[in-house]
This record gives sequence, C-alpha cells and structure tokens, in this order.
Amino acid sequence: MTDADHAGASARAECDVLVIGSGAGGLSAAVAAAHRGLDVIVAEKADVFGGTSAYSGGWLWVPNAPHAVAAGKGEGAEAPRTYLRAVLGNHYDETMIDAYLDAAPKMLEFFEKNTEVHFTPGSGVPDFHGNLPGAATGWRSVVATPYDGRELGSLIASLRSPIPETTFLGMGIASGVDMRMFLTALRSAKAFTYVTRRVLIHLRDLAVHRRAMQLVNGNALIARLLRSAADRGVALWSSAPARELIRDGRRVTGAVLETRSGRVSVIARRGVVLAAGGFPHDPKRLNDLLPHVQAGTAHSSAAPETNSGDGLRLAESAGARVSSTLAHAAAYAPVSLVPRADGSVGRFPHLVERGKPGIIAVTAAGKRFVDEGGPYHDYVREMIAATQPGQPAVSWLICDRRFLRRYGLGAVKPAPVPIGAFLRNGYLIEASSIEALAQRCGIDPVGLKQTVETFNRHAARGEDPAFHRGVTPYQRVQGDPDHRPNPCLAPIETGPFYAVKVVPGSLGTFAGIEADEKARVLDGSGVPIPGLFAAGNDMNSIMGGHYPSGGITLGPAMTFGFIAAETIAGGDEAEDERYGRKENAG
Repeated sequence: MTDADHAGASARAECDVLVIGSGAGGLSAAVAAAHRGLDVIVAEKADVFGGTSAYSGGWLWVPNAPHAVAAGKGEGAEAPRTYLRAVLGNHYDETMIDAYLDAAPKMLEFFEKNTEVHFTPGSGVPDFHGNLPGAATGWRSVVATPYDGRELGSLIASLRSPIPETTFLGMGIASGVDMRMFLTALRSAKAFTYVTRRVLIHLRDLAVHRRAMQLVNGNALIARLLRSAADRGVALWSSAPARELIRDGRRVTGAVLETRSGRVSVIARRGVVLAAGGFPHDPKRLNDLLPHVQAGTAHSSAAPETNSGDGLRLAESAGARVSSTLAHAAAYAPVSLVPRADGSVGRFPHLVERGKPGIIAVTAAGKRFVDEGGPYHDYVREMIAATQPGQPAVSWLICDRRFLRRYGLGAVKPAPVPIGAFLRNGYLIEASSIEALAQRCGIDPVGLKQTVETFNRHAARGEDPAFHRGVTPYQRVQGDPDHRPNPCLAPIETGPFYAVKVVPGSLGTFAGIEADEKARVLDGSGVPIPGLFAAGNDMNSIMGGHYPSGGITLGPAMTFGFIAAETIAGGDEAEDERYGRKENAG
C-alpha cells in the first residue's frame, strides 16, 4: 500500500493505534485492535513486512490451546507452570506467566474464529527438556497452517521471503510431514510423488508469479496476519522507520516516521505499540549484554538486519528500562555463514539436521561438547562454555557422505541436489579422511580422530555415554524414525568426510523493554508510561532468558500483542492516566 507516501505529503497523520514493527507481535496487536473498531497504522522500517517472524518456523507454544482441548488433550495450568518453574528457576515471574497461560488460548480462539489466521496442532511436538517435571510430549504447540500466497493479492509483493538458504529454489519446506517427504523422496514412491507435485507447482508459481506461493511456517503466519489486517482496514506502511516518540508530558501520543516522502508526525490517540524486533543487529547493545561478544566473538543473528534496536531506544527515550538481568539476553541458535554469488553472506540457522544419526559437533580441539541433537539454544551456550579464554567461540559439524546425501548439512541440500557450488565457495569442507578433514578445518587431527573412533564404537550400538543423545522425546523426534536402534545415532565411517563451520548466532533477542501483564511499558519505578505498549522481541521475554520449548517467542509475541490491543480498546488507559497524575502531583 502507498499510505506512507500519501501521508508524507501532509507531514501529519492520525490514528487510534500506531504499531511500530510488522512481525507476529505487531500484526497481532494491529488485527486485534482493528477488530475492536480502532483505526490502526502499522509502520515497518523495512521495505517488506514480517520481520523475524517471516523467517521463523511459525510455531507457538500454547498449553491448553483450543485444538488440544477439542482433542481431549487439555491439561489445566499446573503442569505447564511446573515445567516452566523447573526450566526458569529464579527467573519465573508468576504474574507474567499466569497472564500468558490465561490469555494465550483466548488469543488463538480469537484469531481462529475471526480472522484468516489458522493453526495446526503439534500433537507430537515435545518440550525441549523432557527430563524435567511437567514436560509434555505433545499438544502444547501449534503451527501456522500453510497458505496460498495468491490470497494476498498485491500484498504478496510486500511479504518478506524466507532465508534463501533454508528453502529449495525459493520454496519453503514445513517441519513435520512435509520435511520428511523431502528427506525420503529417493527412498519412497509416495514421498517422491509428493515432492514432485510440490516442485512442479512451485515451478509454475515461479513462472507466473516470480516467487513461491505455497507458503508455510512463519511465512504463512505473516501472510495470514497481513490478509487479516488488510481486510480490517489497517494501514500498512513500509519503509517507514520510527525516529522519535511524540509525547505530551509523560503520555506517549505518537511517533515521527521517516517515510519515502519525508518525515511524518503520526498522532496515535489511544496508544503506540513497540514491536520492532529487539536488538539482534545493534552492535552496542550486543556488546553490553552478550558475554561472548564482550570477549571478542562476533554474533551472527539470523534475524533481519533491520532489527537494530529501534524499539528499545524509543522506549528508553520515554523513560522505560531495558532488562539486563535475564539468564541469556538472546535466543541462541548455531549459525553458519554462507557465501552468496552476489558477494553477500547468508546466515543459516542449524535447527534440524543436528539431531539426525551420523553427525557430531566438535571444538578446535576435536572434542565433542554437547548433545548435538538437543535444543539449539543449549548448543550455543555449551559452545561458548567450551571455548578456551582468548579464543573465538566456534565449532564444526562433522559427517560422512552417507549423512550428507541423506539429510543435507546446513545450506547444503540432500541428494540429488549437487554440492559443487558449496565446495568451491568454501562453505563445505571435504576430505578423504578424518585426519585430512581436521587439517583443512584447523582442528586438532589427533583429537578429532580419537573423538570419531570413540563416538563410532558406541553409536553402532545406539549408545552415547558422553552426552546421552536420543534419550528424551525431543531428541528422538529430531532424529530419523527409520534408523535403528537409536534414531539419533549412527557411526561416521564412509568417506569422503565433510564439515561446516558454526558460530554463535541467534533467532532474535530475549532482553527487552520491561512491561507489565497488560503489555504496558513501565518506567524505571515500575509505573506504566501512558500510551506506550510493547510486544514481540521488543518486550522483555517472559521466559527469563531461557528456552523451554519451540514457540516460546512467537507464542508470547502474539499473545501480548493481543493483550496490548485489548488493553487499549478496553479503556485501561484511564488507569495509566491516574498513575501519571499521581506521579506528576508528587
């Protein structure tokens, strides 16, 4: 839409609610507010909509979701609370967790009943830490249902595409059945037929529309939210970064946007929602909050580069505070750097293949340091802990030809996709022996040879005495169900051998603006700042810097976006005004 250009001519615009950022949190707030009859503008810094959410897997962690209850899998709130207490420890905030567990199912019900946003339950998706009390083996997660991009009409051109390296020829592949079909296409007639059909439809879409139209994962979620926002008259402004907040005393009354046509003062009569994606590309705040960055290791986030901390800085200018007390300030994920033909570098998040049988991760000493198939957040945490002082945090994923051609490795796709381009650009390292591979990577050859020999001896029996891989439900789901005796373990023995270098990265950030259970931004004294709200990664993580399960970013993002809209529409701003008058009078 061209609303930003139109508004720029007058240098002033008005609305009830201004949402800064267009990820799942921001669009959730926008759709819910518009549904309540409010006039909403969404201002996005980039020239496309979707933020990190459009890159994501599209999963939300929502215990007692309507889908689970309808299937007879409702569990009450105590088991999720027990699990979160076990994971979060002293970072467990009862007020925020209770608000989330209460509102998240209502949020899903609202979107399912009133909008184009629909979800599919993850009946077999386990929590990350299956050894802890309260952990579930399924039914706490939902994922955005695939979407036909043609339903977006002209808006499809404004949808952020997935990370290219995570797609096949630009076509997204969903987790679960979809991915399994692609991984077994050369071993199953049913899978081959399925994949052939998907690819042929994709090639048709490329010829007609010049982009993928079979939308899955986070791309489907954002497309559905965009369709729902447009249907409710939400004004969608791209290339419109927010430069400063407008205030009347303590109350935030709008923001100044830098549009294509110049600066526009947007007056928001009811409130401003900050949902600009956190600070994954803000060098100063990364250095302040991430110890490995302070120690000299670069942080390579897979989030869009436009997510550079704008929302946090805007909030601080109004007196808000950004948390510095979380267990971890970022949602860690192992990332490999992919050279591209145009000279740029892609950042591939390793979320899937690490759990498959026949791969290990090692340090420069050639030693394993983690259960490779465990949670991605834990992988990076342990990689940093295993790094010698003064050395950059780095690891290598090691596999053999059988593994590479069956499962792929990072940006390298399984057979029959050729691997030559990755060998030529140096992303994929190949050697005829483990010792030669170590020398090419700068890994200690003796250490790696000993590690592989020990690993192979136990893996052949489906055992991993060092890290107990394949023990929890989450680990086993990450493996290959066709492999026995352990779906997560196989020897690395058939040359040539391969390696990809992995560095610390993230899917986004946890540390954010301190807010209350109504999504109201708080000042340094813990008092709500009238007219200012937060959602998504701009809002401080209710998980305290921990990663209990997949979907603990998008779940709270959409829920607190929904709560922000309900707070604004429900008149809770009157309470904010009383706070303001009380403080001013004092």
